[in-house]
Amino acid sequence: MLKEEIVDISIVIPVYNESDSIKELCCQISESLNHINKLYEVIFVDDGSTDNSWMVIEELSQKDNRIKGIKFRRNFGKAEALCAGFTSVKSAVVFTMDAD
Repeated sequence: MLKEEIVDISIVIPVYNESDSIKELCCQISESLNHINKLYEVIFVDDGSTDNSWMVIEELSQKDNRIKGIKFRRNFGKAEALCAGFTSVKSAVVFTMDAD
């Protein structure tokens, strides 16, 4: 049985048509958190985007195992997106951010 990885910080980010800002946001998060020597994860919740936000999230998660994604088939709203992210976190410390 594999031991589930525990992280120090989880960041949940609802996304709705934010393909242009996701990569830069990830870069800024990494730059900030790499300096504090804590294990972290970033969970993007695609709330039914109609642009290529999900493709960007998939690309980032393939390059960095700290990046995760949840995809909704349609738009449910920010509260539902946050709730889905909260159920997936691996840490007791959770931050939320907007993707824009």
